[in-house]
Amino acid sequence: MDFKLDARLERDCILLGNLQLSQVLLMNDANYPWLILVPRVSGVRETYELSESQRETLAKESNFVLQALAETFKADKMNLGALGNMVPQLHIHHIVRYETDPAWPAPVWGKVEPKPYSDGEREAVVAKLSAMLSNYSGFKPPIQ
Repeated sequence: MDFKLDARLERDCILLGNLQLSQVLLMNDANYPWLILVPRVSGVRETYELSESQRETLAKESNFVLQALAETFKADKMNLGALGNMVPQLHIHHIVRYETDPAWPAPVWGKVEPKPYSDGEREAVVAKLSAMLSNYSGFKPPIQ
């Protein structure tokens, strides 16, 4: 079975590229710098369904993304979550939080309406994140 990204993630996100295991998506919500890692493994809903080596790779990728986002965006706090209640495909949220953001200190879900990036904002944040991700060995930007 070939990997296919869930339609809701495809609709709500911008593809930034691929790490060894995971697709890297930018949530189209300018309220928060917010990346999502989606392991390119078909039919997986939970991390325990991954092989041991896949879990190790996902942990390395996730820790890289957490630290890189925190440093790049000067986060007050990083949020990490894998809920899957609305989108069952395994995906891990990495969200930069500030004490001044519109949902602080609550979780981001359902607090404020998503604010899609304008064209200029999207280009700038994609460039910044692509530069950040290029520091990870094996990062591959999407084929244009």
